[in-house]
Amino acid sequence: MRCAAAALLVLASCASGPSERELAPPDPLADAGVFSRTNLVAWCIVPFDAAKRGPAERAAMLGRLGLRAVAYDYRDEHIPSFDDEIAALRENDIELSAWWCGGVDPRDPLGGSVGLALDTLRRNQASSDLWVSMREQAFDGLSQPEKLTLAAQGVDAIASEAGKLDGRVGLYNHGGWYGEPENQMAVLDKAEAHNVGLVYNFHHGHEQLDRLGVLFPLMVPHLLCVNLNGMTSGGAKIAPLGSGTRDREMIELILASGYEGPIGILDHRNDLDAEDSLRENLEGLAGLVSGIPWD
Repeated sequence: MRCAAAALLVLASCASGPSERELAPPDPLADAGVFSRTNLVAWCIVPFDAAKRGPAERAAMLGRLGLRAVAYDYRDEHIPSFDDEIAALRENDIELSAWWCGGVDPRDPLGGSVGLALDTLRRNQASSDLWVSMREQAFDGLSQPEKLTLAAQGVDAIASEAGKLDGRVGLYNHGGWYGEPENQMAVLDKAEAHNVGLVYNFHHGHEQLDRLGVLFPLMVPHLLCVNLNGMTSGGAKIAPLGSGTRDREMIELILASGYEGPIGILDHRNDLDAEDSLRENLEGLAGLVSGIPWD
């Protein structure tokens, strides 16, 4: 009787078909080289989230998407929740890989957004790279050598403090003189600190597309992160991955360069729930890298 019952259970199990796990399609970003899901960083998800999530909800959302790292950006209203953000990321085992520092005055490099970031990281015994964008007005009226000296001195001051927290400084391209790759690489040459590099945002580089074939390989040794975007010459600044006419060119450029660092996936759309925006870009990335032999 027991044998017969066991046999019936086996037959019933077989009749119910494959399990939910067996039915789930394979993740196209599970083993996609530099574009693998484990190498992706969520970016621009805090002030642009139409759902207006708090720290705990945001960390849970990243977990649902299988993203294990975030670069943190914010607006003034998020300052009171800095400590909660770090706590939520830790609780969900998500890496705080970078902290955006915008509007930095190179004459007061440790003030403003940099000071806020450093104070928060120290207070929470945390570490993170600092993505630094400098005020364009600070360079008005200066000669090229003067601009390079001013920027390099600011970078060195920030890098000194970031290094005490095992962090690095990434020069963040955001347009203007400071955002041009040639100028940023010249600033790195001028700077004395070694814990410095570049963060390249394709969404701030539309006008550089035709030069990147030459520039990008030169940037690779210095790159700390590359943030993807749908790219069309003369097109919208922010567009979903896979919707641009030059997206595959962007992917091929990164692959050919040998870059192996983190890849940023954007939200950056006020009108969308950040989870929907990230998912759309993840699906777009999966389509772009499909068919590439990774082994």
